[in-house]
Amino acid sequence: MSTLLSEYSWYSGFIQLPWWGWLLTALALTHITIIAVTVFLHRHQAHRALDLHPAVSHFFRFWLWLTTGMVTREWVAIHRKHHARCETPEDPHSPQTRGISTVLWRGAELYRAEAENRETLDSYGHNTPDDRLERHLYSAHPILGVSILLIIDFTLFGFAGLALWGVQMLWIPVWAAGVINGVGHWWGYRNFETPDASRNIAWLGLLVGGEELHNNHHAFASSAKFSNRRWEFDLGWGYIRVLQALGLARVKKLAPRAHIINDKERVDMDTLRAVIANRLNVMSNYAREVVLPVVRQEYRCRNGACRRRLRHARRLLVRNPAIMDARSRGLLEGVLERFANLRTVYQYRERLQGIWNRSASSHEHLLQALQEWCQQAEATGVHALQQFARRLKGYSLQPA
Repeated sequence: MSTLLSEYSWYSGFIQLPWWGWLLTALALTHITIIAVTVFLHRHQAHRALDLHPAVSHFFRFWLWLTTGMVTREWVAIHRKHHARCETPEDPHSPQTRGISTVLWRGAELYRAEAENRETLDSYGHNTPDDRLERHLYSAHPILGVSILLIIDFTLFGFAGLALWGVQMLWIPVWAAGVINGVGHWWGYRNFETPDASRNIAWLGLLVGGEELHNNHHAFASSAKFSNRRWEFDLGWGYIRVLQALGLARVKKLAPRAHIINDKERVDMDTLRAVIANRLNVMSNYAREVVLPVVRQEYRCRNGACRRRLRHARRLLVRNPAIMDARSRGLLEGVLERFANLRTVYQYRERLQGIWNRSASSHEHLLQALQEWCQQAEATGVHALQQFARRLKGYSLQPA
């Protein structure tokens, strides 16, 4: 045995690379895996935001079986349940209920535990691949794929291939199950005040292929494109555009986009429909165009103690109360009591949001409520609010 080990301990495989070659190889292989997750599993299978050519779809399915051992139906079902039960005890991987440390370091364990929940698979795993290959190979033998990969890596790269295989096995559990599911609901910036605690972590872009724009995704879950701001970069969307140009993909859904008709003086039914369809964008614009300018105005006119209070409360003025703790709510109430203009814009924000929350109201009543909101907002004397109300009148579903 010792003779055998000594003969093969030097084995370096058919391909020898410098250290940077190993690094590039690892990044290239894991990059294909993350693109398979974000384009195939997430956007195509879980949310049906795009259609993929059968050849492309099957390549991604095969690659994921080979490099992760994940079963399509299990991944899709767990992710759909995450959206349906987000931040509740039934959420498979919420750091808000399970703790950030648990999700960050034990995210793969949470995934495996939920994958064994038959109720989850039956309720959320519909319309996923169920052909012969899926039933008799991919789902039946998930460990076979990663075992074959181990043999391939060792044959091509020798003992260094074992390290490469280890990186491939850890990539999705660390970055997807841990970082995106954990940090993506704990730390980062928010473009949209969704009911959950989702965040964007823009600096992870090249590593996770667009999945870092997690708050954008939770705002518009069925959109094939995750980026929203001009400076945000969704690498997965770039690959989708390439596939689309080659006739290998068809985009079905994108986030709604409002058209603005300048100098429109009357709120009509088209305005109402456009505002409701773009309500998350409307509230995001309200935060940027109304709340922030009023905070800055108050900030310039106050002493040091007031400025510190404003600085701490700035984000709370646009935060969903459902995800605030008691301390944050107390701080917000103190600021609203002290600053009249901020209280005004906060109240108008709540009223505007309340319009599309009236699910039982008729379109005529909603239209009347929006007309009254715009009229009263223009009469407040708060310049930023007045400007926003005038611009809101121009919202339309159709280009000007």
